Amino acid sequence: MGIQPLANHSELTPLRFLQRSVEVYPSKDAVIHGARTYSYAQFGAEVQQFAKALAARIKPGDRVAVLAPNIPEMLFAHYAVPLAGGVLVALNTRLSARELMYIMEHSETKVLFADSELLEATVGLRAQVSTLEALIEIQDSESTGSRPDAEVDGTYADFIAGGTGADLDYAIADERAAIALNYTSGTTGKPKGVLYSHRGSYLNSMGEAFHQGFDAHSRYLWTLPMFHCNGWCTPWAVTAAGGTHLCLRAVRDEPVWGAIDNLGATHLCGAPTVCSIIADSPRAHALDRAIKITTAGAPPSPAIIAKLQKLGIEVVHVYGLTEVYGPYTICEYQDEWNVLNAEDRAQKVARQGVGMVQAESARIVDMDMNDVPADGETMGEIVLRGNNVMMGYYKDDEATAAAFAGGWFHTGDLGVMHADGYIQLRDRAKDIIISGGENISTIEVEQALASHPEVLDVAVIGVPHEKWGETPVAYVIRASGSTVDAAALQAHARKYLAGFKVPRTIHFPQDLPRTSTGKVQKNVLRENA
Repeated sequence: MGIQPLANHSELTPLRFLQRSVEVYPSKDAVIHGARTYSYAQFGAEVQQFAKALAARIKPGDRVAVLAPNIPEMLFAHYAVPLAGGVLVALNTRLSARELMYIMEHSETKVLFADSELLEATVGLRAQVSTLEALIEIQDSESTGSRPDAEVDGTYADFIAGGTGADLDYAIADERAAIALNYTSGTTGKPKGVLYSHRGSYLNSMGEAFHQGFDAHSRYLWTLPMFHCNGWCTPWAVTAAGGTHLCLRAVRDEPVWGAIDNLGATHLCGAPTVCSIIADSPRAHALDRAIKITTAGAPPSPAIIAKLQKLGIEVVHVYGLTEVYGPYTICEYQDEWNVLNAEDRAQKVARQGVGMVQAESARIVDMDMNDVPADGETMGEIVLRGNNVMMGYYKDDEATAAAFAGGWFHTGDLGVMHADGYIQLRDRAKDIIISGGENISTIEVEQALASHPEVLDVAVIGVPHEKWGETPVAYVIRASGSTVDAAALQAHARKYLAGFKVPRTIHFPQDLPRTSTGKVQKNVLRENA
């Protein structure tokens, strides 16, 4: 066909979503954060000003990091940094100074924007990160914490005021260029840098908008950290639909229910802990309108799903990883599940489901890359491929090659394939318990314990056992006021599990160690067991 004419091709980029919504919905509320409200026209103007100031400081491909909660400036950066030609590095706000230093040095960050409350973690970074040229403070009027003493090169407001010249073009030259660099949690070693492209981000955003049902009336509450897989590409997806971003500095029941009741939130995302915060809040009440929660990170317990459904909240379960831009599969609801009782229906909804529209079908394979039987019992590794798989690991060709072995991305997660084509996560390969030669899924044990009405949360790990090799141990967070003991929980678990799967030891800590996105850090539990 020769050279493809421009009339039938344009490079894909999520930057186009903002351009369109500015044109179509200029006066509509785009961003709300406390006393601050931005129309789409103001949103676009802020991003252009930010990008022009940034373009004067960086070269194409330079990394620009942002250390901030879910505030407007973090949202603006998702557009301004790539618009200026940079690559966004959204930093986990819960990392230590040492961890931040590693990521910024590895990514060769040139400019860092940091929220006032988080400046303490930046002390000394300039001396440790050889490429860092500027540290800019973001001052948020909704912040209630104290500002640590730290040396900065000015404020965000002063920085963007320096932007001059004509507006930058939203079009890009190469859709396969990097738009963002995200880092894994590093639970099995140093964090890996995961490269996202403009193309992958565009397509994943479209998938999010489709599956979550975003439109111009959607009001998306930011309970999922924007630093986690770029908020599953939702900073771009909500904007594509012309919806409204409801920013949130911290996820607590009061501000979350306040946004639901007073700001008309219609959608939110997060780990099952977010579901628990909403369901178990003293403010929880039945709703007179539809709200959708999309949850991932671990299968939500059937008990929590049932609680939310009673409130009138639809729970959608997705599955994915940092390496696939966040969600890859979704548990598509089937009408025939309506006739099931609440417990059986919750079990169906808790599965990881099928590939999203922008993805290919997920496979469950054995060691030889053969598909396992679709019997809901035979475990294998979940492998994925398609447009929303990462470009690769930054500066790590060996790890990239290993992850892509056989032409598929290897998740390291173990699952089963059901007869209806829905996959179900059984465990991380490293979390599976092998007791007396039998595999025990920690997730299966956790869900059995979590179905007890007095259990708020639970984590199960394997610990060494002289006779059996490993044995399960449970860590249970009891509901407020509960005195349920180990014997009662073991008796309850035996209703659902074979005897060898029931934990002989159950601990009752005050809390569980978690990552910033709500995942339980089982490696920490194992280290302290």
